[in-house]
Amino acid sequence: MHTSLECSLTGEFHEPDRLQGLSRAGKPLLARYDLGALSGWTPAIVRSRRERSMWKFHEVLPVNGLSEAVTLGEGLTPFLKCVERGVFAGFGDLWVKDEGFNPTQSFKARGMSAAMTRAAAFGVQTVALPSAGNAAGAATAYAARAGIRCVIFVPEDTPPANILESACGGAQVVLVNGLISDCGRLCRAACDRFGWFDLSTLKEPFRLEGKKTMGYELAFDLADARGTDQLQLPDVILYPTGGGTGLIGMWKAFDEMEQLGWIGSARPRMVVVQAEGCAPIVRAFEQGATSAPLFPNARTAASGLRVPAAVGDFLMLDILRRSGGTAITISDEELMQGVGELARFQGIHGAPEGGAVWRAAVRLRESGWLQPAETVVLFNTGAAVKYNHLLTCDDAVRLDHTDPEALVRLENCLSGTDFL
Repeated sequence: MHTSLECSLTGEFHEPDRLQGLSRAGKPLLARYDLGALSGWTPAIVRSRRERSMWKFHEVLPVNGLSEAVTLGEGLTPFLKCVERGVFAGFGDLWVKDEGFNPTQSFKARGMSAAMTRAAAFGVQTVALPSAGNAAGAATAYAARAGIRCVIFVPEDTPPANILESACGGAQVVLVNGLISDCGRLCRAACDRFGWFDLSTLKEPFRLEGKKTMGYELAFDLADARGTDQLQLPDVILYPTGGGTGLIGMWKAFDEMEQLGWIGSARPRMVVVQAEGCAPIVRAFEQGATSAPLFPNARTAASGLRVPAAVGDFLMLDILRRSGGTAITISDEELMQGVGELARFQGIHGAPEGGAVWRAAVRLRESGWLQPAETVVLFNTGAAVKYNHLLTCDDAVRLDHTDPEALVRLENCLSGTDFL
């Protein structure tokens, strides 16, 4: 269990035993643990546990024990080495951490599991949040699991799968004719008016705690892939970035693991990947700024990247610079190309955000920023099934099963393709 909550800007400590939103300085609060008291907690103990969820790391999560966790089996997602085939040739050590296998098919399950666990412990009756899509579905599921009412504010052009998922799960869906920033403004006002607890990204401390388990898992994943007991981190991590909670959470996990004596001081170079139509962090990074103003007229087909302003902007920019990382934008056309390439060459049916990080890796390799021998990890943060409305099937072959020449016609259609 965390022992304190620290302001990410000022370092001021806040009370850990009551509901908290932002710090008194208006910045995210970070949960702190007495890591010195965990000297007997080792990677070997974690490996020996039968728990099949992120809660196998419960010593550094907001619970006193596993029985308190509101869980649907989130975490422990596949860690897949990319086959050097086709456009993937030339990457000697490229991996995908596929978060689409989480409950509700996205990495948002991790954060909502931790946040809803803490909300339930404090007796919260109703939570509310703005969402670009996947967080809404995850919040709905974990609220249902915890017996908590849930209200979600989403842009009216949110992917239909997310809206239907939330409605099916019993959440009150509020469709807003604007962006997630407009949803956030309405959500804050509603929470003030009705006494709901605001579960917005980084505006409570514990979604971050769930997301940080990606960092813990990654160190175990890579060690297991190498056949060693010594935890390892990759050279580079590419992360699709909207609110950035996952990026910030992983960096926090690395610091905690170093304090625990599990890893050394070396860190991966962190890469923020955003859409060309919504790139506040990339723009701020390129300008040398320490914060990122609202990105005007935000638009992208990758709804998880359509976050025009992030409360954790200063944290992300600091991480990029401290790690020697970078920030890059990808067009909607190219990220959807990436979705197809991941599916055709790797069998990974990733979200547009996953397509974006893959195409960003191609760009960085072509520029020489990535070297072929480096260990590179791409985070696919969700499953393509949530984005079926963006996919097409234009080259299907139609046959009449009563036609005796059906296979001849099929042969004619496939002539000149890889299938014949």
